[in-house]
Amino acid sequence: MEIRRDIYLNKLISKEHNGLIKVITGVRRCGKSYLLFNLFKDYLTKQKTPKDHIIEMSFDAFENKKYRDPETFFSYLTGQIRDGKPYYVLLDEVQLLGDFESILNSLIRRKNVDVYVTGSNAKFLSKDIITEFRGRGDETHMYPLTFAEYMSAYSGDRLSAWRDYVIYGGLPLIMSFDTSEQKSAFLKSLFEETYIADVVGRNNIRNKEELEELLNILSSGIGSLTNPRKLSAAFKSVKNKVISPTTIKRYIDALCDAFLIDGALRYDIKGKKYINTPLKYYFTDLGLRNARLNFRQVEEPHAMENIIFNELKVRGYNVDVGVVVVNEEESTGKKIRKQLEIDFVCNKGSKRYYIQSAFATPNEKKMQQEQRPLIGVGDGFKKIIITKDALAPLYNEKGILVMSVFDFLLNSDSLDY
Repeated sequence: MEIRRDIYLNKLISKEHNGLIKVITGVRRCGKSYLLFNLFKDYLTKQKTPKDHIIEMSFDAFENKKYRDPETFFSYLTGQIRDGKPYYVLLDEVQLLGDFESILNSLIRRKNVDVYVTGSNAKFLSKDIITEFRGRGDETHMYPLTFAEYMSAYSGDRLSAWRDYVIYGGLPLIMSFDTSEQKSAFLKSLFEETYIADVVGRNNIRNKEELEELLNILSSGIGSLTNPRKLSAAFKSVKNKVISPTTIKRYIDALCDAFLIDGALRYDIKGKKYINTPLKYYFTDLGLRNARLNFRQVEEPHAMENIIFNELKVRGYNVDVGVVVVNEEESTGKKIRKQLEIDFVCNKGSKRYYIQSAFATPNEKKMQQEQRPLIGVGDGFKKIIITKDALAPLYNEKGILVMSVFDFLLNSDSLDY
């Protein structure tokens, strides 16, 4: 069954003939090649684009090995462009092409050539890849399957799908395995042999063991506030190892550049300023996170928070952790200042939402605890609590929208209920 990735397909369609190199980035195995050579090519075909005006090349294929030489490939490519009509050049694993930056920059100088590329080795996964094209690149960043995309190809009910998604994540290839053993083996092998190897290779990391220990710590504490100094202290107290905060920051930056993890800064809502440290880190794919811990620590509340974070990023929001400073009176009558936390402050254009991830709200006390920071904000932007046990989206007496995680994930317009 084909899994539609319309979010990304529509982005590529909107960028046709904009004079820039369309660069599809994302963590390995998230579906970049399928998007380009199946979904986008199928769209071009349906638009009556002649087959000989779609030029495609996968540089990792053995039969195309000779085209990794830049002069051989450039000669071949220019020989395929025979008239002034529009041509589409689709290139996969382009990092294997020698001097690919110069070739791509030469291509887009041709007015009738539209260029789309993907790549998935350590260098091409870098967030700064666009700088390789001297400001002439247009990035489409791709994520693993959202829960809605996952459900579109899942044969069971949504509760079963949720259980599997929380454990095995949303890498599309996961859908092709039948058993939990196959899924677990695939994810563990992929993490060790591909992702870690990429990060170590690109960043010339000498101590792979340190990087793996850091991954274990970050995996165990998704959604927890931390920083290099705290992590350095954890290494010293728990692992009895001395690793400087500078080295740990370098490792974290490398993991972020490879799109394995993503960070959320803290934002003082009333003070309207960022608090640089500590941060929260989330995994791009929960299956990879769980594989790192050998599937021993699958905690649904933390997993749900991670899934909500990723969904908001897919929808194009800038996502921060909110901090609200309030004055509260103690039983003694003394007033004290407290910092309350809002899980996510989401911004896109003029829109802003404050969101709490609350796995369960079994009683009024828990609900009050979750809505207390939201009430403390004091502005007119929408406040939302996402929980697994809500029956239907509704506004409570405080004007806060309470909805289930399924309503949120399965409706792309859910924040505007």
